[in-house]
Amino acid sequence: MSTEAKSRKPANTAFKQQRLKAWQPILTPKTVLPTFILIGILFAPIGGLLLWASDTVAEVVIDYTQCDKAGPTFTPIPQDLYSVNFPGSDTDGNVPEYRSVQGVSDGTNGANNVTWPTTKCTVKFNLPVKLKKPVFVYYRLTNFYQNHRRYVKSLDAKQLSGTPRQASELKGGACDPLAVVEENGTQYPIYPCGLIANSIFNDTFGLALKPFDPETNNNNSYLLQDTGISWKSDIRKYGKSGYIDPKSVRPPPNWRNYPNGYSEGNTPDLSKDEHFQVWMRTAGLPNFRKLYSKNEQDDLMSGTYTIDIDMNYNVTSYGGTKSLVISTVSFMGGRNPFLGIAYVVVGVLCVVLGLLFTARHLYKPRRLGDHTYLSWNQNGAGAGVGAGTGTGAGAANNETSATATGASARY
Repeated sequence: MSTEAKSRKPANTAFKQQRLKAWQPILTPKTVLPTFILIGILFAPIGGLLLWASDTVAEVVIDYTQCDKAGPTFTPIPQDLYSVNFPGSDTDGNVPEYRSVQGVSDGTNGANNVTWPTTKCTVKFNLPVKLKKPVFVYYRLTNFYQNHRRYVKSLDAKQLSGTPRQASELKGGACDPLAVVEENGTQYPIYPCGLIANSIFNDTFGLALKPFDPETNNNNSYLLQDTGISWKSDIRKYGKSGYIDPKSVRPPPNWRNYPNGYSEGNTPDLSKDEHFQVWMRTAGLPNFRKLYSKNEQDDLMSGTYTIDIDMNYNVTSYGGTKSLVISTVSFMGGRNPFLGIAYVVVGVLCVVLGLLFTARHLYKPRRLGDHTYLSWNQNGAGAGVGAGTGTGAGAANNETSATATGASARY
């Protein structure tokens, strides 16, 4: 029996011995400096184009968080609570106003025959120019962290797709603590379960921008639709409720439009509720906007309009705000100057650095691979070694020379 030890040496192949062909660029001033300047020349105009595209978007943003305190007469909105952008107009139009009255809301256009007290907010705004189609209406929330990991995971995909999930299957899962509810010792599954569904935005926007005066839009309302607002990929995630008996499940606690629970013919159809589908696509930042309605057929003529909003959603409890957004789009999407500013800043920075490095290179050039710049090849380092070891300056110089020779050999 052989006692020769088995060799652990890798096989003599190009891959295992690291002899594969490779391209390792040498970064020299002649290649780096032109690259800096070229990037700057390309990025700056692209950033300018993006800024121009963002500025062509007409947009009205009105914070109506405090509308419930306005009273029954129209009150001017403070300047820090609204912003407008009207390309091609020399004026920003009249100051937006709002008013509020106490009323009732059903949240579902009367489908459930259920109402509750609410504050009806009417927002009045002026458009000095025509807004070209398509026109989109969004709601905007601030300081709402939909990107919290526990919040994002708080749903049951099978239940949303139409599979009837029992209380035993939901309890202890991702939907906790809003997975089941216990009544008289019996546990009922919540449909739809989870934190996302429970916190759905339930302010109701009117589906018409009403003219404030007869001259606006020939005294005709500008109609909006709340269908076609969800992504097609999202629609496929949701199905009609698979629960045969509606009384075997319970609505989320914050769903005010089902105070007496579900009943036959009075159960939400998530496959058709696009507002629910839009809300369930969680935002990545704490300040976000979500599409509520749109009009892709008609231009929105200049003039003064009003829109009615039922205020049901409490944002002051967590220090947030809610806003109405009316906007058009460009080839880059909605109005967002950040990308254009980022391109311009990077472009200018690259040009400035490229010119500074070029001037430095022309004033005091450096030979490629000059080993005299190595930290261990300085006179101070050599003297320090000699003094510290007590071997004298000659030994230190010999060691330095040997090191330099080795460094030179690599080049």
